[in-house]
Amino acid sequence: GINAEYMGFPGTTELSNSVAQYIANKANKAIEERGKFLIALSGGSLPKLISDVSTLPLDWSKWHVFFADERIVPLDHADSNYLSCYENLFSKTSIPSDQIYTINYALTGNNPEATASSYVEVLSRFGNPAEFDLILLGMGPDGHTCSLFPNHELLAKRDVLIASISDSPKPPPQRITFTFPLLEAAREIAFVSAGGGKADMMVKVLESDIDGREVPSKLVKCQGEVVWFIDDAAASKLVKTNIRRSL
Repeated sequence: GINAEYMGFPGTTELSNSVAQYIANKANKAIEERGKFLIALSGGSLPKLISDVSTLPLDWSKWHVFFADERIVPLDHADSNYLSCYENLFSKTSIPSDQIYTINYALTGNNPEATASSYVEVLSRFGNPAEFDLILLGMGPDGHTCSLFPNHELLAKRDVLIASISDSPKPPPQRITFTFPLLEAAREIAFVSAGGGKADMMVKVLESDIDGREVPSKLVKCQGEVVWFIDDAAASKLVKTNIRRSL
């Protein structure tokens, strides 16, 4: 089984505060033990939910940031996960810009394969596979995470750490994404999920026997714990899951 923990919060304010503290603890521990904090972020609703961490007094100079998935668009495009993270987090911190590892759109343009191989090359500086101290993920209403979509062939792909996708069921169609082997190498993974729109899917992921290929978030595991941060609206239909009320 997956080694998981579930943290529950009345609403997004409390959830965001707690997630920020959790990220800070992971960062401080990693920097103390290994001299740097290697973290991967996602897009969607996640950047807004983690932006509180920018208010904490952290050693931003030791942060190294990757993206667990990215849309193949220029970095200033509305669909860019980087842009969303920049607006909600990077612009409010002093993380060195050359330690925020983005896709090189200027170099690889609209070529998903070239984008993925160029990104994995950058990642390889941190090990093969790189062991992230923390990967922060969101879960889509269809159960997808990163750009790993239900019943997609990428779910079975284990020969690369970062894969390209040209037929994403959600626009934009061209993306790159971490694959399961890279997620599994991480020291810790946290899902941040809020809102009633996630309630039915939370049941499928956490409390049903449904095949993980139908709901890819269910297949996520890592070296350590998978921690779920969920607000009461997202947790409203869960009956069996042991949800802790504070860290």
